Amino acid sequence: MAPPPDTLFRSVDMSLTQLYIANEIGREVVSALGELGLVQFRDLNPEVSAFQRTFTSEIRRLDNVERQLRYFHSQMEKASIQMRSSTEFTDALAAPSATEIDELVDRSQSLEQRVASLNESYETLKKREVELIEWRWVLREAGGFFDRAHGQTEEIRQSFDNDEAPLLRDVEQQHPRGPNGDAHQPFSVMNIGFVAGVIPRDRIGAFERILWRTLRGNLYMNQSEIAEPIIEPTNNEEIHKNVFVIFAHGREIIAKIRKISESLGADLYSVDENSELRRDQIHEVNTRIGDVGSVLRNTKNTLDAELSQIARSLAAWMIIVKKEKEVYHTLNKFSYDQARKTLIAEAWCPTNSLSLIKTTLQDVNDRAGLSVPTIVNQIRTNKTPPSYIKTNKFTEGFQTIINAYGTTKYTEVNPGLPTVVTFPFLFAVMFGDFGHGMLMTMAASTLILFEKKLLKTRLDDLSSMAFYGRYIMLMMGIFSMYTGLIYNDMFSWSLDIFPSAWQWPHDFKEGQTVTASLKSDYRYPFGLDWGWHGSENDLLFANSYKMKLSIVLGWAHMTYSLCLSFINARHFKTPIEIWSNFVPGMIFFQSIFGYLVFTIIFKWSIDWNANGETPPGLLNMLIFMFLAPGKVEEPLYRGQATVQTILLIIALIQIPILLLLKPYYLRWENNRARALGYRSLGEASRVSALDEDEPDHHAPDHGRDSTASDGEGIAMITQDLGEEEHEEFEFSEVLIHQIIHTIEFCLNCVSHTASYLRLWALSLAHQQLSVVLWKMTLGGAFSQPTNGLRVVMIIVTFYMWFTLTVIILCLMEGTSAMLHSLRLHWVEAMSKHFMGDGIPFTPFSFKALLEEEPVD
Repeated sequence: MAPPPDTLFRSVDMSLTQLYIANEIGREVVSALGELGLVQFRDLNPEVSAFQRTFTSEIRRLDNVERQLRYFHSQMEKASIQMRSSTEFTDALAAPSATEIDELVDRSQSLEQRVASLNESYETLKKREVELIEWRWVLREAGGFFDRAHGQTEEIRQSFDNDEAPLLRDVEQQHPRGPNGDAHQPFSVMNIGFVAGVIPRDRIGAFERILWRTLRGNLYMNQSEIAEPIIEPTNNEEIHKNVFVIFAHGREIIAKIRKISESLGADLYSVDENSELRRDQIHEVNTRIGDVGSVLRNTKNTLDAELSQIARSLAAWMIIVKKEKEVYHTLNKFSYDQARKTLIAEAWCPTNSLSLIKTTLQDVNDRAGLSVPTIVNQIRTNKTPPSYIKTNKFTEGFQTIINAYGTTKYTEVNPGLPTVVTFPFLFAVMFGDFGHGMLMTMAASTLILFEKKLLKTRLDDLSSMAFYGRYIMLMMGIFSMYTGLIYNDMFSWSLDIFPSAWQWPHDFKEGQTVTASLKSDYRYPFGLDWGWHGSENDLLFANSYKMKLSIVLGWAHMTYSLCLSFINARHFKTPIEIWSNFVPGMIFFQSIFGYLVFTIIFKWSIDWNANGETPPGLLNMLIFMFLAPGKVEEPLYRGQATVQTILLIIALIQIPILLLLKPYYLRWENNRARALGYRSLGEASRVSALDEDEPDHHAPDHGRDSTASDGEGIAMITQDLGEEEHEEFEFSEVLIHQIIHTIEFCLNCVSHTASYLRLWALSLAHQQLSVVLWKMTLGGAFSQPTNGLRVVMIIVTFYMWFTLTVIILCLMEGTSAMLHSLRLHWVEAMSKHFMGDGIPFTPFSFKALLEEEPVD
């Protein structure tokens, strides 16, 4: 029997397969299956640690290559060299051979040594250049200070207080000034030492305080700022520094100053106090700076040329290494048959894709020239298969919404199919405005039109989210345009496409309340009549209309969701779920809220004005249906009290059925099975691949006969299914679970129906916010007298109106409506039939790997 076709309605039919792969082509087979992306391998060595697995050494070697490639990437970022985008390689890269991988390993090793050597040379030269630049600044600033000190000793002497600087006064007494009053004696003769250097500017304050407290003021310090920031060679950070010169008595004090300076990150340099020697030093430093700069430029050009050459292929190398690592990680999940030199693997795959998988494996065998084929066996098992739902670029976003809540159980109804329509429609009910929907549709159409270009562009987080949901946005925009026409709203204004069904009297007095009347033989053909726009009771009418409409939509949404539980029960052949949950639940729900919807539609269908009657309130009717059964103060139709009493009794009868039918039936079935000698429900089982019996009726047939249809297969050993063990049947647990389910269902019927009133609330809020925004911007400008100022105000307020419309009404309100629609699906609808406890299908796929971890 052929497997069913792949649809979005259910997960794909899966098969558990066993692969026998020749050891020589194991890497090539896994690589080919990774490109195919349709196989999820099972780990056959769960008890073996990662360090004891077969291919650990290969993974470590590739880890080292990956580290080298990351090093190249960091150096390119440091040098501002752009790497070619990975999108240029992903479609063109073929699976490399083992020899090509070895060549890549050797090449990356040699390139790392060369780049590291060039980078080390460059950093060393750059550090030397920085030292020479700092030395030149020290020579300039300290030289100027020495010139001033020798020429203006009197000023230096006066800069000290008697208590703080006795050293220069003592020096002056021992070495009197010259005939012109200048102290020409060198500092060494005066027994005064000095320390010159450079220190970061943010540390100069702490430096001065430490020196002052440590030496108790027995020093003289001069400092000046370096005008240009110094660039650190290690991290290219700009640091502002100061030059300082410190004078003090004695060698010990000078040594202490040197230690304090070095501890605070200062760089010390030698300076000659003799002006002639100092000029020679400056000349020598300038010459050395020029030489170092020339070598630096050559080294930088060589390094950039090397990195530019690497940048052309780096993305391809990263992709190859990532793929190769994943191949060996997958090979570590296989078991190895020593006698046959064969790798044995188990994997889940779509049944409809088995022929494609076999063809791919045959191609690998043919390229390798092996006579022994890769054998693929289907295994019959009662393990729960993973759920795999095929999507395309249109349905992928909607399916992601469902997967964010939970994964569908294998072969159960997928909520993602109806979500394609219901999610954007419920959004549009809250967002309904033709103009805002048109803006959203245009934005989504632009993203779809340029999707090929945008796929190759790196987008930020917000833009990538919008691009990923471009088809969701398109559907939301189209449905919003439709509901906007229903509400007759376009940027807070109505559209008079057709003549109004209401007519106003021609003769009325000023200040008199005017009431419009319906035309006798004409009704507005589509949506709300634009005649309501601007009337005093417009909001009252829209409130009543949208509130009742939200109840009707909520009832329809939850009813079809409840029907999906019936389809699931039929599919899994569990009739007890139908009779104990679906039938009484549906009767309970329809007896109360289905009846409420009936009264809403019935009330809409009656012309109360023509009958001269006042329409009854439906909310009070529903409340008194429970508080005072059999009593109706404002009847909607004849016999209403009797009908409501009967419906209430029917609804109450369903509660004990919901509570007791399933637990007692399961207990009866379990006792009957034990009496007949069958194993208990949920006991561990062992299934052989050679077993020809039909699988358990509680689980669908997940595979065919153990031997492949083309004669390739061989028998497999008995498969232990201990993973699927369940506890013994416990009546108390089942009863408690059913009690909780019954309470939740009955209470949720009330709370979930009320929750759909958000459709009315958000629609009203969106409409009123649009009206307020118009009146505060463009509406006020159009009300001004016709002159030049009015034109200017219209232009200015238009930009204000359009910007606020996009930001507040489209983005903020749109996000709010989308989240509310999401909640209505996750909580109100999906809780009726969906548990979200399935196992996701995570195939070994290079495409998925590169999407999760992009290389650039």
